Amino acid sequence: MHKQSTSSVGSLPLSQIKKRSGLWTRIQRFQFLYLLLTPILLYFVVFKYIPMLGILIAFKKYNLALGFWESPWVGFDNFQNFIQGVYFWDIMGNTIAISLYKLLFGFLSPIVLALMLNEVAVNWFKKTVQTITYLPHFISWVIAYGLMVALFSPGEGLVNLTLKNFGFEPIAFLTDVNWIRPLIISSDIWKEVGWGAILYLAALAGIDPSLYEAARMDGASKVRQLWHVTLPGISNVIIILLIIKLSHVLDAGFDQIFMMANSFNSEKADIIDTWVYREGLERMQIGLATAVGLFKAVIGLILVISANKVAKKFDGQIW
Repeated sequence: MHKQSTSSVGSLPLSQIKKRSGLWTRIQRFQFLYLLLTPILLYFVVFKYIPMLGILIAFKKYNLALGFWESPWVGFDNFQNFIQGVYFWDIMGNTIAISLYKLLFGFLSPIVLALMLNEVAVNWFKKTVQTITYLPHFISWVIAYGLMVALFSPGEGLVNLTLKNFGFEPIAFLTDVNWIRPLIISSDIWKEVGWGAILYLAALAGIDPSLYEAARMDGASKVRQLWHVTLPGISNVIIILLIIKLSHVLDAGFDQIFMMANSFNSEKADIIDTWVYREGLERMQIGLATAVGLFKAVIGLILVISANKVAKKFDGQIW
């Protein structure tokens, strides 16, 4: 059998010395590039990695008076209390349902919009539609909810005034438990569809026009060109964004739900994040809130790894 060389300087094998010297050579050669990279590395270390020590709070009964290190350890009690809690299945079901609806409709909508805009020949009309659709992304959910109140309030809302004029009874859209989920999904699509379409439009712009010319010469219809040229051309972007979306499958959107949920519709609108807000900030159960956050992170990591493996297996064979 081949034996690794044990020639060394000090106690290090020769192979490790070569690796270290090679790394040092690259650092010296690209020292200015590494210097430019330093602020980014510091940012991630200070704001991303060091705060990960806070995960320890999930295994403690955190007490503000005792502090981070002196608070007593409770092991997995916080996780057990969450999973065995009275509201676990309700908030988990709401979170998964809203997330899946957003994933199904909210993920496809930007793709459809981008494909439609890509077929528009009139440049000014294309830019106008694109601008109108992505502007809502910059509106906060506070303002967005104010617009929804103006539209859907039972008394003076524009939609209900229209219903009254046609002889229908007004509907309490914002407090009706049967209407809250459709409003959540549709308002999220309205707010983000244009912004999401920008990435797909950029990917569509990178497709070689000669592929379309070859498809037309072979007699391919618009549908065939879409299926065999356009979609494969943006498939990598679709897969990457889908993987990113799956990592946030338990993030149903705290800002939006916090604004839209109330005591009347909470049965279908209360999610993990709003529950954590109440337990962690209002009731000061910081250890429990941290445990739930870690629980979500682990689920997201598992989904990302699984989706990435599936994507690699089907790479180039999806369409």
